[in-house]
Amino acid sequence: MRVLSGIQPSGALHIGNYFGAIRQYIALQEGNDPFYFVADYHALTSVRDAEQLRGYVFDVIVDLLSLGIDPDRATLFVQSDVPETTELAWLLTSVTPMGWLEKCVSYKDKVQQGHAAEHGLFAYPVLQAADILLYDADLVPVGQDQKQHLEITRDIAERFNNVYGKGGEVFRLPKPFILDSVAVVPGLDGRKMSKSYHNTIEIFDDPAVIRKKCKKIVTDSTPVEAPKDPDTCPVYGLFKLFAAEDERAEVEQRYRQGGIGYGEVKSRLAEAIIATFTPARERRTELVAHPTRVAEVRAAAADRARRTARIVLDRAREACGVG
Repeated sequence: MRVLSGIQPSGALHIGNYFGAIRQYIALQEGNDPFYFVADYHALTSVRDAEQLRGYVFDVIVDLLSLGIDPDRATLFVQSDVPETTELAWLLTSVTPMGWLEKCVSYKDKVQQGHAAEHGLFAYPVLQAADILLYDADLVPVGQDQKQHLEITRDIAERFNNVYGKGGEVFRLPKPFILDSVAVVPGLDGRKMSKSYHNTIEIFDDPAVIRKKCKKIVTDSTPVEAPKDPDTCPVYGLFKLFAAEDERAEVEQRYRQGGIGYGEVKSRLAEAIIATFTPARERRTELVAHPTRVAEVRAAAADRARRTARIVLDRAREACGVG
């Protein structure tokens, strides 16, 4: 099946990104036709420094390749390398009711957080719809917080089909791919790990930085000998994502019985994180030392993405009479 997903280049990728999305991207390479893109158009709603944005884009491409995205099995491209995206977004905008966008929870939340109420933020779901529809995607891996945007994508596609399809289908209606078992990754403060909360552990942090951050994870004052609830402890919440099954069971038992301190678990967590990503860190060092390889991957993916996108855009232009 055609799989489509994107990730914003708005800073270094963190552990929450890995368990929430990237791990699924890697798994979905098997037996599917995945298109993964770096969403730099979307990042313009928050990143306003040109050189910083270019650096973020390069870093995300390198990070994804290092973590296991295979350019021979997946099309890993940059959103702005496919200008057909913005043209399709305008065609979709012409049939999108304002009321649909006004109901978007994500827009309201970001404005409440202090983001400017700009058109780019407001119309974000339309550009996202163009991203998805442009590649005839069957499945779209999304987090629960993005499910509403995918529903709007389907609504926009159906409306366009009804207005211009003349009984046919201009756009394929994508299905969400939401894993029930996707973990909520706790951050340093116990809340969901997010750049917005400044509570992240970056995947490619220096080992010394990872150890330092793990020590900062918020815990209560329960003494070593006292029982603790692993289900409410952010340290254990992170530890169980990295530890082997027997190690998880051992630590959980000691939590419930008493006899283990948070300091020990934080130390074991740090070493588990470092060990998990050491091979990827080595691959990343190699790629950064050879940026022309990264450029070649990007160019080849852009060419394939544009050829695929052109087919869908031409279909939409023909349907609505443009050109």
